[in-house]
Amino acid sequence: MNQVLAFKQEAEDNITALFEDKKLQDFAMEFLKESGLKKYSYNFTALGRPIIQYPQDMVAMQELIWSVRPDLIIEMGVAHGGSLIANAAALAQLDYCDAVERGETLDPKASKRKVLGVDIDIRQHNREEIEKHPMAHHIDMIEGSSIDPDIIAQVQTYAKDYSTILVSLDSNHTHEHVMAELEAYAPLTSVGSYCIVYDGSIEDMPSDMFDNRPWGKGNNPKTALHEYLKRLESEDIKAADGQKLKLEIDKRLESKILITVASDGYLKRVA
Repeated sequence: MNQVLAFKQEAEDNITALFEDKKLQDFAMEFLKESGLKKYSYNFTALGRPIIQYPQDMVAMQELIWSVRPDLIIEMGVAHGGSLIANAAALAQLDYCDAVERGETLDPKASKRKVLGVDIDIRQHNREEIEKHPMAHHIDMIEGSSIDPDIIAQVQTYAKDYSTILVSLDSNHTHEHVMAELEAYAPLTSVGSYCIVYDGSIEDMPSDMFDNRPWGKGNNPKTALHEYLKRLESEDIKAADGQKLKLEIDKRLESKILITVASDGYLKRVA
């Protein structure tokens, strides 16, 4: 076995060991609890814009973008725009690598790849910072509730022009809201791509951690995604491409990054 393959195999073995290491997983969960109390996820930026996310989930997203090679990323939740910009930059890297492989000169503004961000309240100061960022040509935004029928229709119409779609749900974290988002947007996920449901870790946190929020234990993204997965098994739910939608939790990816707020939330479309 050559050195490249040997290193890859070693990494695979490491990931398997992490999956089986209950003690280390408990330690990672304890870190998630304690760091959450200190607003650890508020400490980071992406190309200059705040991104309210854990570094491990940021790394997971860039790996998925590289492997899936989407031409559209649909994001529910905009906030300061850091996630939009980070994902737009990853799409720009795909464009650059494609141009190099073809021996062409890259025209950044000619790219079809886009990130579409949806938020009920895109604050003006955040919109201005996003729109003046060098990655802005890869970004479009829609303001409105992600579960409003008109907004859903706008997103579905927008998505018709794209072939490989990755979906990210990170807005209101109540069970009812996330369930409605899954019903609306999970079917847009392409085969081999992902619908990522963030903040399922709420279910694993202490019950008093979200007293000032409308979500908490028993009412959060993880409870919604598991209900949705059961519905996919029992009902004939079709994806946007007309095929029966089948999503599976990618526990290997979760074990790989170990610390994640997207608990059970990396949903891969396998059919």
